[in-house]
Amino acid sequence: MRALDVLADPTRREIIELLARKDMAASEVAERFILTRSAVSQHLQILRNAGLIRMRRMGQRRIYSLNLAAFDEIEAWLAECRRIWRATHQTAAEDRAAIETRPAAGAAS
Repeated sequence: MRALDVLADPTRREIIELLARKDMAASEVAERFILTRSAVSQHLQILRNAGLIRMRRMGQRRIYSLNLAAFDEIEAWLAECRRIWRATHQTAAEDRAAIETRPAAGAAS
């Protein structure tokens, strides 16, 4: 899942957190970082290419917002992983419990 690769970068995660609060112009995003505007622009482009954010033009400004559909996909994938993990570990726990309650081999019945 490309989105998770992109979100591995802490700067990009911080940009996502900013945009979760409100849509922002590229210049507003850049003001929040000690990075150059060019570096922030590259991070925004990577997030855009991964489909995690959208950009719309408002006059001379570029306004960025989250693409919630992308996050719905991530949530669905995580939910499926969680469901599989729980089912697997539930079965493993039941197997351990069955073994622990089984009489020892050679024990008198």
